[in-house]
Amino acid sequence: MAQTPQPDPVNAQSRSHPQRWPILGVLCMCLLVVVLDNTVLGVAIPSITESLDASMSDIQWTINAYSLVLAGLLMTTGSLADRFGRKRALLVGIVVFTAGSAVAAFAATPEQLILARAGMGVGAAFLMPSTLAVLMHLFDEKERPKAIAAWSAVASLGMALGPVVGGALLDHFWWGSVFLLNIPVGALAIVAIVAMVPESRNPNSRKSDLPGVLLSILLGVGLVYAVISVPEHGWGSANVLVPLAVGLVGLVGFVLWERRTAEPMLDMTLFRNPKFTGAVVTGALLAFAMGGSLFLFTQYLQFVLGYTPMQAGLSLVPLALAVLAATPFSPRVIARIGGPLTLAIGLSVLGAGLLSLSLVDSDSGYLPTLAGLVMIGGGVGIATPASTGALMSSVPPQREGIASGLTSALQELGNALGVAILGSVMSANFAAHLPAFLPDGVEHSVGLALGAAAQAPDAAGTVQAVKEAFVSGVSMSLICGAVVAVGAGFAAWALIRRESAQGLGTVADSAE
Repeated sequence: MAQTPQPDPVNAQSRSHPQRWPILGVLCMCLLVVVLDNTVLGVAIPSITESLDASMSDIQWTINAYSLVLAGLLMTTGSLADRFGRKRALLVGIVVFTAGSAVAAFAATPEQLILARAGMGVGAAFLMPSTLAVLMHLFDEKERPKAIAAWSAVASLGMALGPVVGGALLDHFWWGSVFLLNIPVGALAIVAIVAMVPESRNPNSRKSDLPGVLLSILLGVGLVYAVISVPEHGWGSANVLVPLAVGLVGLVGFVLWERRTAEPMLDMTLFRNPKFTGAVVTGALLAFAMGGSLFLFTQYLQFVLGYTPMQAGLSLVPLALAVLAATPFSPRVIARIGGPLTLAIGLSVLGAGLLSLSLVDSDSGYLPTLAGLVMIGGGVGIATPASTGALMSSVPPQREGIASGLTSALQELGNALGVAILGSVMSANFAAHLPAFLPDGVEHSVGLALGAAAQAPDAAGTVQAVKEAFVSGVSMSLICGAVVAVGAGFAAWALIRRESAQGLGTVADSAE
């Protein structure tokens, strides 16, 4: 059985760097470009397809190459940051990410773009866990809740602003501009990291856990590849079952190896702490509910309400503003009622927002959507800092990188599962409610169904029927997302409240 590492007496003490707030701005800038890039690509797909003569397979690999590399490497890069230094990992990440962005912006073939996106995934894998680990090192227990709240707000803001930024750039420039934007930001971040960010690492690390690294990559790539293949191939396809089996074998092997090796990459005894387990589970379920539900709802905005990609992106701005407005209150709420109840309330508000969106129909205007988006943003703004604080306060300082990498990897998997599972729910309901006389095959795409409906004798009535069928499917998926969000809240409450000694530890106590 692996031994729990002893806390580093230097890093375990209260600490506060004199330039901590400007450095937090640098960390948030790095995080923002990574999160934006994960959402900005969607609106550029039609332009990329036309300019590079890309096939559907090319487009899928352009998206999947980034996700696969990111999910496969997050635990490894988090562990490397703990071992060799978080500042060093930040620099490697931003340099690789910026270089990959430059190649992607001027890619002349789909193959070049796919390779560039994979390189950007490598850079993002170094950046994401390191930003949070450096934050934990810079701020003392008193100010850490505010810093985590700011970090969480930027992460949520990037998800909502991606389509808006992408749409604005594509209105004026070519598709490569969505990647070119990262270059000046990356260059500025490199200079700021070198000049300002202090180094921190685990001083007790002696050797690398190579088998753990290989098994973590195997399980991450296998599981995520299986999940992202579901929409195209279906759950029973070999394209899904084979990588799923590989990922599960990697998972079992990883757990068994990490439990017996003397110096594990991930100390499995951390899962004995219900606060750690609850925070990890909550993050994954939150990503499941948010990622899958909003992915489908943006299609409702475009196919049913007739919004352009830019209009659909702008319509999500109230969600981002609600996140920004609610996030500063999270530490105060934790201080008053405790972290477990804060998480339960935040996720319940998120669930109520998703449920509100499920009530819209093909004739609804934007007002019902606005109410749901504001509730979703408020719930996320309250819950995310509480979840992140619970996670990072439940691990020793020398394990902050790997803990952040683990939760980021599970959130990537949760997001992919949300799109796949809730997408399957939507597709089944959509197919069940389509007019029976439409041609076979149109049930796989609302665009195809609308095109076929436009050719029907009663075109207007058939188009309306297709829209109503699509709304029925989206509504059911949103209801499922709401159930998952509320369930995540109760899971967090049940698990984290068992840590009776300190509740949310330093996060709850220091926010007063």
